[in-house]
Amino acid sequence: MPWSWRYEDVDGKPVEGPAETFSSQADAESWIGQEWRQLQTTGVSTVVLVEDDRVDYQMSLTPAD
Repeated sequence: MPWSWRYEDVDGKPVEGPAETFSSQADAESWIGQEWRQLQTTGVSTVVLVEDDRVDYQMSLTPAD
């Protein structure tokens, strides 16, 4: 089952991002750990980890105040 990331802006609206797919959750999480800063510079505020069509979790890329 493929894993992928969805990308959202600060208002929760979808934004374009890399259309990468991964064979495991660990691979997807490793990739986001390397790429989150670059994604943040392109306007991505939140990433959503998806397995097929099922949302596993979402994570903010914005530092807490």
